[in-house]
Amino acid sequence: MLFERKYEEWMRLNIAQETNSRRRELLEKGLGHGTIEFLRAIWFPAVKNFDNLHPEWEVRDFNNGYRYVDLAYRPGGMKGGIEIQGYGPHARDLDVSRFKDLCWRHSLLALDGWVFLPIAYLSVKDEPARCRQLILSFMGSFVSSNVPPELTWLEAEAVRFARRLLRPFTPTELAGHLRITDRYVRRILHGLTEREIILVKSGDKRYRTYGLRSE
Repeated sequence: MLFERKYEEWMRLNIAQETNSRRRELLEKGLGHGTIEFLRAIWFPAVKNFDNLHPEWEVRDFNNGYRYVDLAYRPGGMKGGIEIQGYGPHARDLDVSRFKDLCWRHSLLALDGWVFLPIAYLSVKDEPARCRQLILSFMGSFVSSNVPPELTWLEAEAVRFARRLLRPFTPTELAGHLRITDRYVRRILHGLTEREIILVKSGDKRYRTYGLRSE
């Protein structure tokens, strides 16, 4: 299948390019079940590729130690981190010291400029469409310039606006963001929906809300 082939190519490339023996050893052991299921059910269906995504990314903490982020998203050197949080006995019975360490970990990554996204494994299994929309919005905060080159400036900004939201939006909201009239914004949305760049999320003859594809 396409996912399996792309996944294997991506992992082989990361291993081949890694000069850090600690990280290479982790990669050669393979990724955890939760991370693979996230990539299979959420990331790949939403994004269609693994560009700028790095598994088991090594970071230094403030105690000069090493920590690893499940998935690092680094377009242009930016810092986006994704971790899949399991819910087994170890998570339910998390002791105080481990819980405090987890909070410190997230805090130190934030202070180092990381946008950190913890995703529950149960959400990957139970809410895949919602998770895909979350990932598109997460990516939108880093690659808002990555839009089809044939779009006008206002069309491109409408797509960026849609990427930053976790919900459908109304023409009035977009008009306020672009500082144009509702009538003009409906013309922009009509053109984007005809090209299936933005989809109608609710409404019939009078379209009410719009959003990006999440499937």
